[in-house]
Amino acid sequence: MTVAPVYLIRDILEIERQCLPGAQPPLMERAGCAAAEDAARLIASRPGPVLVLCGPGNNGGDGFVLARELRRSGRETVVVFAGDAARLPKDAARAHAEYCSADGKTLADLPPVPEGGWALVVDALFGIGLQRPIEGRIRNWIDTLNGLPAPRLSIDIPSGLEADTGRVLGTCLRATHTTTFIALKPGLLTLDGPDHCGKISLHPIGIEAAAHVPPAGHCVGVHLFASHLAPRLLNTHKGVYGDACVLGGSPGMTGAALLTARAALHLGAGRIYACLLDVDAPGIDPNQPELMLRRQMPEHPSAIAAGPGLGVSEAAERSLQAVIHSDIPLLLDADALNLISLRPALADAVKVRQAATVFTPHPAEAGRLLGISASEVQANRIAAATEIARNYRAFTALKGCGSVIATPDGRWFINTTGNPGMASAGMGDVLSGLALALLAQGWPAEAALICAVHLHGAAADELVANGIGPAGLTAGETTIAARRLFNVWLKTSAMDTSM
Repeated sequence: MTVAPVYLIRDILEIERQCLPGAQPPLMERAGCAAAEDAARLIASRPGPVLVLCGPGNNGGDGFVLARELRRSGRETVVVFAGDAARLPKDAARAHAEYCSADGKTLADLPPVPEGGWALVVDALFGIGLQRPIEGRIRNWIDTLNGLPAPRLSIDIPSGLEADTGRVLGTCLRATHTTTFIALKPGLLTLDGPDHCGKISLHPIGIEAAAHVPPAGHCVGVHLFASHLAPRLLNTHKGVYGDACVLGGSPGMTGAALLTARAALHLGAGRIYACLLDVDAPGIDPNQPELMLRRQMPEHPSAIAAGPGLGVSEAAERSLQAVIHSDIPLLLDADALNLISLRPALADAVKVRQAATVFTPHPAEAGRLLGISASEVQANRIAAATEIARNYRAFTALKGCGSVIATPDGRWFINTTGNPGMASAGMGDVLSGLALALLAQGWPAEAALICAVHLHGAAADELVANGIGPAGLTAGETTIAARRLFNVWLKTSAMDTSM
């Protein structure tokens, strides 16, 4: 999944339009048979009948093909049809007729759960074209199915999930598995999608999507930044790895700046300066004395991260204005983003910067940058991230479930690492520090941001896999795990180069 392109629905429909005429076997036949193969694997060791719910469109047609194939294999299959056979689209009508001609029967409502339960529930109610909330009896069906102990397989996308955004439309089936076709869709990977899709199985069904429509989006994976994972030479020194500077730490918020600085240290920046606005801040970090705590910015650092614990005071604004007008790679987070949204002059200065600019907003900060609410940002995370990146000429990571990374030229990526343990104080500060370290070491902004986001989530995943979290997972713990994992990547890269 990490090397896969991601397509918006308009592009999936265009690919289908180009491939449908003359396709043999027809695309619906290919999709339904692929889903039937996945279903057969899921029920291989599970006795009992299979319940298939078919909707009034082409998704329902896929379900009829699946039901036909399972019946041919000798599996008892019960089909509930939420539509009118006379109004089915052409291909779906053919699939329905073939199912019925094989002595298949349909029901108009959910049957009682059989003794011993269903071996599998298959959701073929609504596909990627759904645009309105699910209501009425089908909503009641979905709510009932979500309460069953059986595994649930959705065809193409869980019914009720908006394919471009991951929004739940009224209600949504919580699948344990999703069989999707041609290419991945954003809604499977971000916002509510990961909570509803379960394990995703992608079937291209004989279509090379990129040969028809170039993808605008991709899943994040190590392959996107592997060329920058250069092993360190033996003959080296700390000056080679850059001077990273953190600007922040107003009164009561010095911890945020220190978390960022510590993360930069642990990801290999040569020297780290934490420039704290709190005049009463300590002169040393007792837990990390390697950091240089200052009141003033150093001259000519390699990269700057401004915002962790910065505050919105006049002093914070003056300091931010100075770094925005620098010709140094700059990461902006937290209160730096809030100040930009409040001060048009600062926003205008960001837009004309010549050096690389990186934004790492959460949804509320993104909303302030765009002049909309956080809920509006979440309603279309890709659109929000790409608009920020374009408006501010900044490489942007919109944080959240399925973080969206966007570039100023309109490309976007969805990260699939991370877990609920990252809903914890200071996680954003650590992400800023990881990206800052890579910028200081000379990585291009796009690669630095993609790597930092992916690494941060992967480190949290590794911790949870080892029994640390998700409840109670701390930002500082992800810093240490990120260091270990990053060095594994460096070692792997060195081995690949030597082969």
